[in-house]
Amino acid sequence: MGSLSERPLWIPGKEVVASTRLESLRKTVNKKYSLQLESYADLHKWSVTQRSNFWTEVWNIGEIIHSEPYTQVVDESLQIDAIPKWFIGAKLNFAENLLEKGIDDDIAVYYKGEGHPTTKKLTYAQLRKEVSAWSSALKSLGVTKGDVVAGILPNCIETLCAVLATASIGAVWTCTSPDYGTLGVVERFKQTEPKVVISVNAVFYNGKTHGMREKLETIVSELTSVKHVIVIPFFEAQNEESKTFSYENWIWSSDLLDDIRSSKVQILYEQVTSDHPLFIMYSSGTTGTPKCLVHSVGGTLLKHVEEHLLQSDLRNDDVIFYYTTIGWMMYNWLISSLISGCSIVLYDGAPTAALWSLIDELGITIFGTSAKWLSVQEEVFLKNSAETGKSAKDLDKNRTKLRMVLSTGSPLKPQSFDFIYNYIKKDVVVGSISGGTDIVGCFMGQNMTIPVHCGEIQSYHLGCDLDCVDENGKSVIGERGELVVRSAFPSMPTHFHNDQDGILYKKAYFNKFPGVWAHGDFMLVSSTTKGIVMLGRSDCTLNPSGVRFGSAEIYQIVEQFNEISDSVCVGQRNKSKSDERVVLFLKLVEGNSFTNELTTSLKKAIRENLSPRHVPSVILPVAEIPYTISGKKVEIAVRNVIEGEQVKNKGALANPQSLDCYQNIAELAAWS
Repeated sequence: MGSLSERPLWIPGKEVVASTRLESLRKTVNKKYSLQLESYADLHKWSVTQRSNFWTEVWNIGEIIHSEPYTQVVDESLQIDAIPKWFIGAKLNFAENLLEKGIDDDIAVYYKGEGHPTTKKLTYAQLRKEVSAWSSALKSLGVTKGDVVAGILPNCIETLCAVLATASIGAVWTCTSPDYGTLGVVERFKQTEPKVVISVNAVFYNGKTHGMREKLETIVSELTSVKHVIVIPFFEAQNEESKTFSYENWIWSSDLLDDIRSSKVQILYEQVTSDHPLFIMYSSGTTGTPKCLVHSVGGTLLKHVEEHLLQSDLRNDDVIFYYTTIGWMMYNWLISSLISGCSIVLYDGAPTAALWSLIDELGITIFGTSAKWLSVQEEVFLKNSAETGKSAKDLDKNRTKLRMVLSTGSPLKPQSFDFIYNYIKKDVVVGSISGGTDIVGCFMGQNMTIPVHCGEIQSYHLGCDLDCVDENGKSVIGERGELVVRSAFPSMPTHFHNDQDGILYKKAYFNKFPGVWAHGDFMLVSSTTKGIVMLGRSDCTLNPSGVRFGSAEIYQIVEQFNEISDSVCVGQRNKSKSDERVVLFLKLVEGNSFTNELTTSLKKAIRENLSPRHVPSVILPVAEIPYTISGKKVEIAVRNVIEGEQVKNKGALANPQSLDCYQNIAELAAWS
């Protein structure tokens, strides 16, 4: 199979290419190592075959601040499944590298939020001062190096300060967004055992204030590790009851910080090893309780330097925005861009056209969002065009500074590429990027030195030794295969929390193909352009509109309903494989009926205990649930049937005839 469109939608001019750090790196490598690399493809090949040399160059490009130098980049003799250490011997601090690169009077962060009519902003000098106050506050509560601090927070400046303050101490940050249900939060935080929890008194979404008191108290009551709760007065309380919390050791952030701010305490950066934990993030929970992925200071920092400074060519005059909650890894990715000295934009709330207006208002140069959101916006633009009689192009604003549009979460549809170039701006790089929480970054995506083709990701990122393989592990091109990684990279999790023998880690990535990382994604590499098309998950992780979670989270709610004897939950991809929705099949206890009341109650329970994003789009009754001979529920086979694909290895099923129940279902056949 060739390219979806061999005609490029965007081609970089010679001046653009010449001005990029990627081109500068190519020339540096040629001179320093006596090579003749002529293209990005050549540079990529060098980056994965000479990993120590490549990541040394990334360290230098990032001008990494450190108190002790590294003695070895990585032991290249170790295979990827040995999970080798990186930048051995180095001591550094993540927050220091983000805060100390910016010029004092330059804007570090803008905040826009629903319910907050004015734009807030802090310079780098002001941000350092606020982080210093938060750092001192956390220390006053007993937080030290290695302790876990957890946030249940909106995407605001206070959250940014809390994250960087935690990192400045050498403590470990973990979080969820406020829309997660109590069960989802408790499942995660019980494992990571935070000493301090930080939250807000209320959030504002879709025009309404939602108090956090009851949810926060329920969560904290389940966490025996918590010593203190900090509550940020984010919105005016709706009643007196919500102004106080029953938990004994809670404190308003304003009471904690005001005295510290007046004392003008200077921030102190705890120096830690490169493999010291920075973030604990969470898997989707496909097979049960979500796994806790531990990401390191050095690994995260160096991977993000490569992505921001090389792939995005981020400079100190850039303004970068990504529409995300703090529970998505794109938040961690966004804040790391401060290492360039640029300005970041934080947004919290329910967006409509408000996000597009930010481009001109704040001079955004890099605009990031999800593929699903772009698809919805295309419909909005065309509807407005029909109602006003104006062409969609007339609705465009200047967007003079915009140079890159990034999309992730799910594959970006070809028509969304056309929408951006026709109605947003012609002279931009459309970077469809792909990676995951597993690596707190991207494997592939934006590139300022090569063309953009419709429906395709431009290239593999430097330092990512990727391949597309068939079911036997053989490299394929021009046909569907699985995404694998053949050699180690810095932002692999150092380990999973509470996985001392590493069994869960090995099972997650190294069971399918010996000696290589299997990421769980189907992909295709064009035989003509060498661009990449992502084709969805190859495992049973659910991924509706780019929000990943596991079927096990749904099952634990379903099991509370006495009318239901069993269930199977799968993702159904549309015909173009560009979007996914969640379909839940229920096997009822004999004598019970499938009713609207049952589905309404079930959806309500899922929404309240997990989140609105977990609620299935379709719930249907079914006579039988397929299982393997060893007693495992078979989700992938069900997905294959409802998507009209062949089911492999039916012999492994204890009840293969059960798959007939999922054939030719009218409610599913029409989805496109």
